[in-house]
Amino acid sequence: MIAIIDYGAGNLGSVRNALVKLGHNPVLTSNIKEIMKAEAVFFPGVGAAASVMEMLREKKLDTAVRELIHDNRPLFAICVGLQVLLSSTEENGKHNCLNIIPGTVTRLPEGLKTPHMGWNQVRREMGHPVFEGIADETNFYFVHSYYAAPLDDTLIAGTTEYGTRFCSMIIKDNLFATQFHPEKSGEVGLKLYANFLALALGKGR
Repeated sequence: MIAIIDYGAGNLGSVRNALVKLGHNPVLTSNIKEIMKAEAVFFPGVGAAASVMEMLREKKLDTAVRELIHDNRPLFAICVGLQVLLSSTEENGKHNCLNIIPGTVTRLPEGLKTPHMGWNQVRREMGHPVFEGIADETNFYFVHSYYAAPLDDTLIAGTTEYGTRFCSMIIKDNLFATQFHPEKSGEVGLKLYANFLALALGKGR
């Protein structure tokens, strides 16, 4: 089973539709037992990290995300789903996040048009099977005003330039997280999801 964590995020439907296009039948769920028995889990996010954290805590899904990563289960986090993995966010004042990846979510540099919206290149910072069939510096679709700045640079799988070079993808064991939206990135986004699922479901090893 493929699960999409349902805590009230606005882009759940687009993630589900992308997975259906790939021939899967994902389950939208806030049931922790269902999430924990899934073979692969997607963790989408839109809006502000602090409000996402509040919704996660209300449903006790913050604990589920921590357990998934602690158990090294395949998890793909998207946009604010990536941001809340860090220690804290500076958006709307400083707020604590999941503290799974040490670091801070910080605002894009002053003077830039925000949100950073549209297509931009992702430069690969590590080799990994999840990139199979995807050219380096491929364009993906972004919508965000803040970005994750992990303390451990070795976790940064992709970077993007917008006023500054920022982390746009993290890989740590079976955790994959993108600032961009693969589900809004056409065929190349679907390819990234397909590669993740091939690894998660044991077809890419």
